[in-house]
Amino acid sequence: MRFDIITIFPDFFTSIFEYGILRRARAGGLVEIATHDLRSFTHDRHRTVDDRPFGGGEGMVLKPQPIHDALASLSISPKEQRDTKRESVILLSAQGRPFTQAVAHELTEIERVVMICGRYEGVDERVNELMCDRELSIGDYVLSGGELGAAVIVDAVVRLLPGALGHPDSSRFESFGAQDVPEEGDPDAPPRATHGAGGILDYPHYTRPAEFEGVEVPEVLQGGNHDVIRLWRRKMALRKTLENRPDLLEKAALGDLDRKLLREIEAERRRVGGDSA
Repeated sequence: MRFDIITIFPDFFTSIFEYGILRRARAGGLVEIATHDLRSFTHDRHRTVDDRPFGGGEGMVLKPQPIHDALASLSISPKEQRDTKRESVILLSAQGRPFTQAVAHELTEIERVVMICGRYEGVDERVNELMCDRELSIGDYVLSGGELGAAVIVDAVVRLLPGALGHPDSSRFESFGAQDVPEEGDPDAPPRATHGAGGILDYPHYTRPAEFEGVEVPEVLQGGNHDVIRLWRRKMALRKTLENRPDLLEKAALGDLDRKLLREIEAERRRVGGDSA
């Protein structure tokens, strides 16, 4: 897979892809990442990439011509001829559709992804209309530019590529991960302690020491009973989702056990609320 990032600040990415999973993925040949200075595709001595907005208003807008020329230099097919299963052009902006784990999975199927980093008040809309396949936003807030968004998307996508993580299940047993699957292998082996997230948040994690600042690791995690651990983790994942992202429960892949656990959690919350009153 290859990422091409068009930006007016290519040096922003000098070290950001040189650590952890991204460094290993690049070294192992799983992904290529290249940055391209938008100012290199201007045609005036001031290397101008922006201009005042039509209709008036504050700020400046990125011009379409340098972006068009940058894309042409990358030999990306014109939008009307583009095979979007093989290559895709993305505009990063606050007006884009939300970038989610599902979108990250979609992007792993594409051989080449080009990302255009917006700046100033935005990008001439003709760039979106004539050149881009999708417009993405990494959250409901405004950044100074699309560079941070590009870095987030690269990180989220690359870690899903086969071989990028140390264990193939790592990207499944985490927040927003895939639905659980039946266990395979030796029927006499201990049951798996982890549980596919099915679109909800991950369960709480603990490590040594068993007691820190007066707070102990939950006893269930120290007992070694994998069935009990698995049930506890699923319940805690549902509880954290209910507390922090209840909107996820509306579209999550929930089973009968999940709904039973949610009823238990709601009953426990009501009891605590009644006690505190």
